[in-house]
Amino acid sequence: MHPKKISIADYSYHLPEEFIAHYPLAERDASKLLVYREGGISEDLYRHIADHLPANSLLVFNNTKVVEARILFRKPTGAQIELFCLEPPPEYAGITAAMQQQGTVRWKCLIGGASKWKSGQVLTRTIERQGEAGQNEPVTLEARYISKGEDFFLIELSWEPAHLSFAALLHQAGLIPLPPYIHRAAEESDSERYQTIYALHDGSVAAPTAGLHFTETIFQTLAAKNIRREFVTLHVGAGTFLPVKAATMEQHVMHVEYISVTPATIKKLLGSLGDTIIPVGTTSARTIESLYWLGVKTFRDPAILPEDLSVQQWDAYQEDNAISPEKALTALLNWMEKQGLPQLLSKTQLLITPGYDWKIIRGLITNFHQPESTLLLLVASLIGKDWRKVYNYALEHQFRFLSYGDGCLLLR
Repeated sequence: MHPKKISIADYSYHLPEEFIAHYPLAERDASKLLVYREGGISEDLYRHIADHLPANSLLVFNNTKVVEARILFRKPTGAQIELFCLEPPPEYAGITAAMQQQGTVRWKCLIGGASKWKSGQVLTRTIERQGEAGQNEPVTLEARYISKGEDFFLIELSWEPAHLSFAALLHQAGLIPLPPYIHRAAEESDSERYQTIYALHDGSVAAPTAGLHFTETIFQTLAAKNIRREFVTLHVGAGTFLPVKAATMEQHVMHVEYISVTPATIKKLLGSLGDTIIPVGTTSARTIESLYWLGVKTFRDPAILPEDLSVQQWDAYQEDNAISPEKALTALLNWMEKQGLPQLLSKTQLLITPGYDWKIIRGLITNFHQPESTLLLLVASLIGKDWRKVYNYALEHQFRFLSYGDGCLLLR
């Protein structure tokens, strides 16, 4: 069956509300770990994950950082307006560049209470921040309604003092955007716990949650077993939470996400193709596999321009996939060198479903995902129909589900 014909109803299961983790455990590495290997299932704790990984494995982490993407305004009438900052418009060269804008920026947003915000009305709020000299200084933020898109509003934000970057402004004025299925307001502790310990690059509105379990202690145990680690960046968008509303995948539009990878990382992947490469999280998995398809495009068209190089939703099911991972990654490196690019900045809409031919990875570390989601389809593409056996086991043994929940190691 072509992946376009997949019925999302076949990837449903009953998830009782009490199985959804609304708070993280006190210790990151105390979460339960389900291990799936050769059709068998066992369980352990995350802090022992090194015991279940092949020696000389390469773990690939997503070092994106969750930004405080929720901004609250209050109108003079007392009505509250909430902006959820999704992503920058195409006028900026990616999220990283947009995050560094000073004084003013335009952003695609969702709006809570949009009916209360009339076109042309300017929303204003003032907050206090600690200045460089230690004294408090006011920061004034204004929001202007520019236009309405199909599934977003374009908002112009401006602020004083203008030397602050947009990333710095969000740190001061915004709130951590907890997933919609965590039915509570963000608390101060979420600023630390809804962030991996290796988060580095501002840009995500959702955490790469498989990485939330990792601690410095785990990293030490991995190193002792010669299990290496590498980092990529994929900024997670709010689209990761969107349910598949179409009956079949043919009508579903995969959300766009931005990736950033260095030549050194591609070289490490290239040199590790004979080993076991395991991404930590579905975002890392999509990034690694997207690199293959980007490489295929540069192999076929070495003169392709950077602005034309991206991965579309169905590329993996339409392109000739006979090109080896080694040839694809080598072509991508050669193309970057000819283009004089110190970093690969690209977009991916890669949809990984049952029927996908995995090119580089040999396993996956991930959390337990929502029913009828593209993330669950990705898991099913890796372990086939055993995804249901894994999820039934997790439910029967009281594993905690979704972002703050437990996780699993799935080995092909």
